[in-house]
Amino acid sequence: MNTVRTTDEESAGAPKVAVVTGAGSGIGRAVAVELLTAGWSVALAGRRPEPLAETAAAAPAGGGTPLTVRADVSRPEDVAALFGAVRDRFGRLDLLFNNAGTFGPGGVPVEELPYEAWRHVVDTNLNGAFLCAQAAFRQMKEQDPRGGRIINNGSISAHTPRPHSVAYTATKHALTGLTKSLSLDGRPYGIAVGQIDIGNAATEMTAGMQTGALQANGETAPEPVMDVADVARTVRHMAELPLEANVQFATVMATAMPYVGRG
Repeated sequence: MNTVRTTDEESAGAPKVAVVTGAGSGIGRAVAVELLTAGWSVALAGRRPEPLAETAAAAPAGGGTPLTVRADVSRPEDVAALFGAVRDRFGRLDLLFNNAGTFGPGGVPVEELPYEAWRHVVDTNLNGAFLCAQAAFRQMKEQDPRGGRIINNGSISAHTPRPHSVAYTATKHALTGLTKSLSLDGRPYGIAVGQIDIGNAATEMTAGMQTGALQANGETAPEPVMDVADVARTVRHMAELPLEANVQFATVMATAMPYVGRG
């Protein structure tokens, strides 16, 4: 009979195993390097092999073991191959960081947004997160010791939108529902599910914010950003809690960004 891994078993056993999607850049790269540095074995998933190799090379020697896997999370067959590769290489799965995502075309009013662009954002941000969570659930439920953790990358936009961001905002709101439902359904199997909502981490995706971002009043104004390493450390903290404890929702943001009172 499968049992849930206890704190003592976690500390005494082999290195823990994580899957990080969107690991080729930005938050995904920072989190993957943080986990590798801490000794985790990490499957680095993304659509382009070259950035994944760069992420693996960015981790210091003597840390955990990286495994690069080319995968488009919107494709069920790629997701199945990703988690199969993790099972074959490491034998179990302790963490999924559901990070892969896209903002889509920026600054496009809702009435002008092409359906193809809407569908691309939904397929990546929501369908991809579901497919990866489903695959992780299956493995965590059946492995011995049973259990694991899923952390979904939400966003400040899971709470409050930016102007002209309907596709991104809709998917990030949906991720909150996905997180809650997975958290409830995972309880009998020792699967803890939480969400980190991130605001203005300094990555390629947010590079333009420091020069000017459209505000709700129609003005364009620069916004402060924070070091992406602070996000990575927060994810690691969430990941390394014993399965008896869970950070259900965490918000990590640049202190002075326009969020509280946005609009």
